[in-house]
Amino acid sequence: MQSFSSICSGEKLAQFLALFPILYLSGGTCVALIVLGGSTAKMFFQIVCGPTCTVKSLTPAEWYLVFTVVASILSQLPNLNSIAGVSLVGAISAIGYSTLIWVVSLDKGKLPNVSYDPLKADKQYIHFFDVLNALGMIAFAFRGHNLILEIQATMPSSEKHPSRVPMWRGVQISYTLIAMCLFPLAIVGYWAYGQKIPPQGGMFVALFNFHAQDTSQFILGLASLFVIVNALSSFQIYGMPMFDEMESHYTRRFKKPAPWWLRAIVRCMFTYGCYFMAVAIPFLGSVAGLLGGISLPVTLAYPCFMWIKMKKPKKYGISWGVNWVLGVVGMILSVMLTAAGLYVVIDTGIKVSFFKPQ
Repeated sequence: MQSFSSICSGEKLAQFLALFPILYLSGGTCVALIVLGGSTAKMFFQIVCGPTCTVKSLTPAEWYLVFTVVASILSQLPNLNSIAGVSLVGAISAIGYSTLIWVVSLDKGKLPNVSYDPLKADKQYIHFFDVLNALGMIAFAFRGHNLILEIQATMPSSEKHPSRVPMWRGVQISYTLIAMCLFPLAIVGYWAYGQKIPPQGGMFVALFNFHAQDTSQFILGLASLFVIVNALSSFQIYGMPMFDEMESHYTRRFKKPAPWWLRAIVRCMFTYGCYFMAVAIPFLGSVAGLLGGISLPVTLAYPCFMWIKMKKPKKYGISWGVNWVLGVVGMILSVMLTAAGLYVVIDTGIKVSFFKPQ
């Protein structure tokens, strides 16, 4: 943050440029996780209750609240070090549900009369903005870059054993696992469902819509449970930068750590604020491409500029030139993806339903 500050025209501008995409993505992800976790909890209840169940289910907003209450309790864990176990459970559950979904879909085969034509009949070609929006959605799917520096800050580091070594190894392993989960899911999903993939919920909802009758209820329930557990653990990870930022204001002002009661109030305020946003804008997942585009500089641009400032490579040398080119290209790509996300939202007519969670 400090290194990036000296490149910009002022520290406040630098903090805004660096903090905005990080906190925007963290907050947006937490809202999306409440929508995902709450709606999946409703589906899990229906599976466990069974088709002949006469118990009245909660409303979607009430399921969101159930998820939020559990998330607010877990959010009282003080820092990233303390949620290592929660993160591990979340990673295992993510691998579990993604593998279950694509394996079952592959086993059941393609749907009858599946089509791979463009969604709009008047489009005889793939629109340039659609491609860019897809890249933004991929960036959002691989979200996590906003936490890399924060995680590295919690690791012990010395000149002999710098934290960047295990951190880089961890990044390689984690993103390899993410790719192993997401790419089979996307490829098999497109092959099996084509145009019929639901716009809200994607592959997970498609599994229930098309295979609820010919798939074991145990498999469906297990996949749902995995999704809920993953959403709860992910909420803690992506909420931590927000918690740290809010609590750091108190620490800077009063020169002492925030007391436990204030930390509990602040974290509950953020968590239930996300709940309000989830109920107000339950269609947030439809603008994933836009979210990914706005947060892209944290991954593709800022590290290049920070490298130039910290390492001070020879001016006009290869390292200096490569980092400047990559940084500028990263910023341009972010602007293009953001514009593409806005265009696709307007062009496709996202179904806006404020305060109407489904």
